[in-house]
Amino acid sequence: MKFITEEDLRTIYKDKPFTSYEIETGTRLTPGARQFLQDRHIAVYSADGTAMQEGDGVVVGGWNNRNRSGGGTPDLLNKKRLDAALKSTGAVFLQTASDLLDKDPVMAQKVLGLADNFNDIRQMNDEGRSFPALPCTPCSGINAENFSSDLGDCFDITSFHIQMAKGKEILLLHRLRCALYEFHVVLLETHCTNKEIPERVNQIINTLHQMICIAFGGDGCQRQG
Repeated sequence: MKFITEEDLRTIYKDKPFTSYEIETGTRLTPGARQFLQDRHIAVYSADGTAMQEGDGVVVGGWNNRNRSGGGTPDLLNKKRLDAALKSTGAVFLQTASDLLDKDPVMAQKVLGLADNFNDIRQMNDEGRSFPALPCTPCSGINAENFSSDLGDCFDITSFHIQMAKGKEILLLHRLRCALYEFHVVLLETHCTNKEIPERVNQIINTLHQMICIAFGGDGCQRQG
């Protein structure tokens, strides 16, 4: 049996970031490799779409394994959980835009535009529809190649940032970004079957990264590392 190590995954990820990983037949992940995938919210599925052993990856079962017969969360509960997450996260978009209207109407409109992009996810999940990727405005830390990947925060938001001229705006965008992180976890927990959905969530999050950097006021990308 072949074992995939954390170093193996890091080499692949550095060359081309990915949002899902396929375990080939006859291979297993080492504990370090599993942690690497978990830290980046990368979904794991088997080559044939069948359920995997619990120790093999972050998500048991493949992307196409919607109707699993053995164990796990029932499909109805998965659907209800995903629907609830779509509604609650959509509400955070609207609340964020409402809070921004008096402070920065242009930023509020951009958030509403991202809300429309987020609402596409329901059709992507229920109807299997495909939508074009969000437009990417490249910066030194984000480009067309990694725009659909989980890149992590450009920098930590602290009490320092809320004291700045755009501190309220930064905090509101950060709150929305955190809601999307939580939604991403729900996608993994409910075994979402459309791999384009986490990519779209990452595109929205990465757009928020850039909006936060602009609000911060730096001359260039503030991404750490």
